[in-house]
Amino acid sequence: MIQENISLKPYNTFGVDVSARYFAEVNSAEELTETLKHSNPQTPKLFLGGGSNLLLTKDFDGVVIRLNLKGITDEIINENEVFVTAKAGENWHQFVMFCLEKNYGGLENLSLIPGNVGTSPMQNIGAYGTEIKDVFESCKVLNLETLELETLNSEQCRFGYRDSIFKQEGKGKYVILEVTFRLTTNIHRIDVEYGAIQSELEKMEIINPTIQDVSKAVINIRQSKLPNPKEIGNAGSFFKNPTIPLAQYETLKLKFENIPGYPNGDFVKVPAGWLIEQCGWKGKQIGNVASHKLQALVIINATGNATGKEIFDFSTMIIDSVKEKYGIELEREVNII
Repeated sequence: MIQENISLKPYNTFGVDVSARYFAEVNSAEELTETLKHSNPQTPKLFLGGGSNLLLTKDFDGVVIRLNLKGITDEIINENEVFVTAKAGENWHQFVMFCLEKNYGGLENLSLIPGNVGTSPMQNIGAYGTEIKDVFESCKVLNLETLELETLNSEQCRFGYRDSIFKQEGKGKYVILEVTFRLTTNIHRIDVEYGAIQSELEKMEIINPTIQDVSKAVINIRQSKLPNPKEIGNAGSFFKNPTIPLAQYETLKLKFENIPGYPNGDFVKVPAGWLIEQCGWKGKQIGNVASHKLQALVIINATGNATGKEIFDFSTMIIDSVKEKYGIELEREVNII
């Protein structure tokens, strides 16, 4: 059923109060297809998952379709691997917890990331040394041009750093309906090298961690430095970590000897949070918007009354100051609507 003039405040984690001209919630691929058939092809469409990776800057003069498809299935494929398929509307963290309860390994480093399963391949979500592409098998999509179902494998999804076909030439062409992951069932790869996981495990007095221990450590770390969107409006990391040529990094190192960097061939990844903090933004508030006091990479709706434009303008000021000081142009990770 299509409703009119609906507030989108409950459907985005920034808590921005804009409205949709038309709004529909769909619970199956069939309902989605029917809704699309009955709406004007010329009317703009916005497909919503958990609303955790977008910034709504104005009212949406079209149809907002909330994808509420639910269901998880698993299929053992050999003595150490299982295919786990989740519908697009499943909450990501609850899905990770489902896998850990069954002792399926591969997603533990991605615990407590906000959003739904359906949006996870779009930006190849990643944390603590793991990305979706590491465990991705395939996804079922609806082709919006033909209204036919298609299955895309990892190669076809063209995953990159916080990137995929869904953000490039496939943008606006596909809606992800379900995602299948290839996970382990007994011999798990334990990855604790990245970030503070190892020291958190030491704090927990764990020497030989299980995948459940790694998940708990990740949750502890995220809760200690990232605001809960249910309490303070935010979309997690607002910017991508920039990757710059090695020569540019070495030149910057002469001027800023403490600048951190993670080499990757002829390029170096520089932590965006560090750059933003060095420019004096950590904890800084302008009007209704602030950079979080514990993690400069996170922009927050500090008063709960920020408009999307205020948040966008705040992010532009951060981009400009980092560019001026370091000559590095930050790229927004969050989708701007």
